[in-house]
Amino acid sequence: MADATKDEALLVLEDGSVHRGTAFGFRGEAGGEVVFNTSMYGYQEVLTDPSYRGQLVAMTYPHIGNYGINPEDAESERPQVQGFIVRELSRRVSNFRSAEDLDSYLRRHAVVGITGVDTRAITRRLRSVGALNGVLSSVDLDAKSLLEKAKKVPGLEGRDLVKEVSCREASRFLPAYESDFAADFRCDLGRGKRVAALDYGAKTNILRSLRQSGFEVIRMPATSTAREILAHEPDGVFLSNGPGDPAAVTYAIDAVKGLLETDVPIFGICLGHQLLGHAFGGKTFKLKFGHHGGNQPVMDLTTGKVEITAQNHGFAVDEASLDPAEVEVTHVNLNDRTVEGMRHRKKRVFSVQYHPEASPGPHDSLYLFRRFAEMVAGTADAAAPR
Repeated sequence: MADATKDEALLVLEDGSVHRGTAFGFRGEAGGEVVFNTSMYGYQEVLTDPSYRGQLVAMTYPHIGNYGINPEDAESERPQVQGFIVRELSRRVSNFRSAEDLDSYLRRHAVVGITGVDTRAITRRLRSVGALNGVLSSVDLDAKSLLEKAKKVPGLEGRDLVKEVSCREASRFLPAYESDFAADFRCDLGRGKRVAALDYGAKTNILRSLRQSGFEVIRMPATSTAREILAHEPDGVFLSNGPGDPAAVTYAIDAVKGLLETDVPIFGICLGHQLLGHAFGGKTFKLKFGHHGGNQPVMDLTTGKVEITAQNHGFAVDEASLDPAEVEVTHVNLNDRTVEGMRHRKKRVFSVQYHPEASPGPHDSLYLFRRFAEMVAGTADAAAPR
């Protein structure tokens, strides 16, 4: 193993490609699936999104860190990525909300970072050959050593990472920070109604958006059974985003199947959408390189309108595996035609693959929270147009 100097770092992918750069954040080593995110801003939300568990994230936007870190924008209590890859780390922070610079933040949370690498080349390789595992290190600069480690990094297929990021016990969700963003889209349709939110790695802003719809939100562990969920007498159930392979989260699929035997309204996002796909009797498959970023076009087939969406997923529901007599596809990705939304034809159940709370459009998809509130209130069904 070659000794690392203070400022060097090395990223090696399992196909043997080597990327040398400068270390920032924590000095150490991390392995995982390497993915690229096409967002031009929102790096803090990316870092703290639990759906990135088990992954090294490369940002395609070249200049990262310029507005620092603040506690209000975190999607979870700490960074969730295995490592962070950027073209140019900003050494100067300029924003009135900033409480910490990115380098110090990653160092404090033991997340390895690398800057000064060609993220465009990394992205082109992943788009060409598909997802690759890799190792990022600032303590071992021997490319051969890191290649051997990269080949041993476990892939995401068949892995249940949900238990690593879910809450441990049920509790009422009360956000530490209330947001006035998109205040005009708030509604009180959910007032007096209780939603059980299954935490598979839920982003804080999703739970906050449910609160802004008027709901009382009970955050529940991913391992909760249908019986335990229904014991809270929810007026609706929300299935959150999360990491890993949905097919591996069998306990959650079983719980959703149990919920489908009732009349309780259900809304799923991202992993919750995929789990619903399995509960409907369908299957999921791994995408070549996933959808990660805030500029993903999705068509709502019920209206013909196109939404610019934020996404973060490496798996998708196989449309051919769904029973069209029971399940209707409501949204499709305009880049690759994969399923982005669906609803049950007979029950008040619907889901989307993307993140309506992330506001890339910026408000294109917020109607989905109102639709859920209307479903719970009994004034609309899952197919109601916005």
